Parts: sequence; structure tokens; C-alpha cells
Amino acid sequence: MPATDPYLVRLAPAVHAYVQPDGGWCLNNAGFISDGESTLLVDTTATERRAVLLRDAIVAAGVPLPRTVVNTHHHGDHTYGNAVFTPEATVIGHDACRAEQLAAGRQLHLLWPQTDFGDIHITPPSVTYSDRLTLHVGGIEVRLIHPGVGHTTGDTIVHLPEQGIVFTGDLIFQGGTPFVPMGSLNGSLRALDLLRSLDASVVVPGHGPLTDPSAYDATERYLRYVADLAEAGRAKGLSPLEVAAEADLGEFAALRESERLVANLHRAYAELDGLPEGSPLDAVVVFTEMTKMNGGVPVACHA
Repeated sequence: MPATDPYLVRLAPAVHAYVQPDGGWCLNNAGFISDGESTLLVDTTATERRAVLLRDAIVAAGVPLPRTVVNTHHHGDHTYGNAVFTPEATVIGHDACRAEQLAAGRQLHLLWPQTDFGDIHITPPSVTYSDRLTLHVGGIEVRLIHPGVGHTTGDTIVHLPEQGIVFTGDLIFQGGTPFVPMGSLNGSLRALDLLRSLDASVVVPGHGPLTDPSAYDATERYLRYVADLAEAGRAKGLSPLEVAAEADLGEFAALRESERLVANLHRAYAELDGLPEGSPLDAVVVFTEMTKMNGGVPVACHA
């Protein structure tokens, strides 16, 4: 466990966020909505043990275990724990989230073979949607919105309009470096505009502490910084790794996972080259170069 244990925050009478400090690699946030009779869970966790802790936190809050699980995207830190809640719960996600999860399989095991993920069964969404889907937890309206290609090709924003709350998934990393190699830099900028239009005052990021709409501006500044670096570096014939190694992070130096810069530059270069948003990059190259950015120390899963 990290220095600080996961904790619940009551955002509204029927809404809780489940925050896993410090929000680094594999330490995502989740949340649940319950009217006392039915419960909807937003995302799970990266390990069986952590998913059981999440389940225990739901029970301790005095609400039923979820009948519905919504995945904000396919990455294992948000989905590996799905099987702890099924078959009692139905898993819902975007069409591409299901396809991506099936294609990725036990991807976290490949990236971090030394991590004890527990007894993990890949459990993709059995119900999918393409653009928008509205769910109801008792009288609580829960809107699922696909922002287009952003963090991944299958992202879902979970919006509670009456409560002014939004679960962004990994479109937002509060205190952490944004990560777009499996999605789109330009698409992530468009997703920020969509998030702003929802006018939610409470923002539950995919990783890191709870925040507010100021996170959108901070994320945009970083993404535009990456875009400018990529344009200048590509014009000079430099590789993403060369650009990242020479970059002055400035205001972004305090963000966790600064090694993600080189991965984000790979995506920016791909888009400058005219490749479609979300087109696959070489994951081995991306993670190898992030390791080089770390001074040869592999990227570590904190779960």
C-alpha cells in the first residue's frame, strides 16, 4: 500500500468518489452512485486485492453492491477488478472500450510482471454504446458521453448533471502528467472543450486528488506545450526522445510521471505525420524510451 490508504469522499447525498493516493501508475480513482436500493460503480482497480478493498468500502458506506459497472476506458488499472463485481453487475463501456480491452488482455501483467495482480479475469463490457447513453440510478440521472478519441479511442465521461459532478477517467490526471499515446493529442484538446461545456463544478480525475474545472486549463497548457515541442523538434529532424531529453519542463516539472513526455511526443509526431487519431504506436518503443527518460529505471506500477 502507498503511504496514504484509499479513501472515500462524499460528493453529494448519493455520490462518493474513491481516491487511491498518490494517483501514480496503476493507482486510479473510482466512484459510486447509489439511491440506497441500486448502485452504479465507475471503474474498478488494478489488482484483485484493491478491488476487494473497493468492494468493502461500498459495503461500509451502507449501500448495495453495484448492479452496474461503467468503465471509463479499457486500461487495466480501471478494469482489472471488474470480475470482483460480476456476474452480479453488468459492465458497460464504449464500443471501442470493449474491443480494446479484449485486444489488450492481461497487458498490465506484461508491463509489470513483478506486480501481484491477484486472480484477474479479463471482463470487458457486455453492454456497449457508441455516442451517448443515459442511465438512471433511482431518480439520479447518469449520462455516459463518448468524447471521441482522447486518452484512448474508447473513453467515457460520466456526467451527473443535477449534482454538477463529472468523472473524467484519464482525460484528466490531477497532479500527474497527461498520457495520450494510445489516443490523440488533438482529440484530448477537443475533449477538454466538451468537459467545459458540461459545467460541472466537481471533477473526479482518473488519477490524483479531486479537483475542479481549473484542471482543464492546466491539462490544456501541458498538451499545447507538447504540441509546440513536437512541431519544433520535428522541423529540426529530432526524434521524440531527443526532444524530450532536451526539454525544459518549466511549470510542468512538478507533475508526476514526467517520463510520459516522450510517449506524448510520439503521439504528437504521429499526428503531424498525418496518421489517424488513435492509430497504434509501438508500445515497446514507447515504454523503452520512458525507461530511458527515467535514467534507465523502469516505469513502476504502484498498485
